[in-house]
Amino acid sequence: MALTHYPVVNKNGEIITSAVTNLDLHDIARAVRTFGARAFYVVTPLADQKRLVEKIVSHWTEGFGSTYNPKRRKALEMIHIKESMNQVLEHIAASGEGFPKVTVTCARDIDTRPGISYKAFRKLLQSGNPYLLVFGTAWGLSEPFIAKADYIIEPIKGNTGYNHLSVRCAAAIMLDRLMGKHNLN
Repeated sequence: MALTHYPVVNKNGEIITSAVTNLDLHDIARAVRTFGARAFYVVTPLADQKRLVEKIVSHWTEGFGSTYNPKRRKALEMIHIKESMNQVLEHIAASGEGFPKVTVTCARDIDTRPGISYKAFRKLLQSGNPYLLVFGTAWGLSEPFIAKADYIIEPIKGNTGYNHLSVRCAAAIMLDRLMGKHNLN
């Protein structure tokens, strides 16, 4: 899965590059490790933000944090820092499995393209073919980015009109729905 900081939109709908959040790195990496995704890509074109991610990751994978909290190390070892989504796709393809189908997330309903249900996407994941689940920061992925995706997964809906989950909460919910072991009897 990937967490991209560009191209995302701000609250006014303008395309921006957002800042990396330390909590997103830790919490999403732990969810990725828990549910068995193969990798967690953090995408930012900003050099200072890449350095920040590298510093945080190295503290927990090589520095004091690696011995202080080995479970955190195992989670943060899943992180790959990339400058662009093209770099992510090329990195996955270089593993020998080919280019993945890209599935994007969006909290808002997109009327221009049909979405894919969790059940249908879960079945695709079981095929063994490569898929990349992409989350956007700030106020979500830009419309042009979404338009290029192979799939748009259905949004998470609560039972109120409020719909503004943090990306780390959304990632955990989606990973559970897609890869969790459920016994709902």
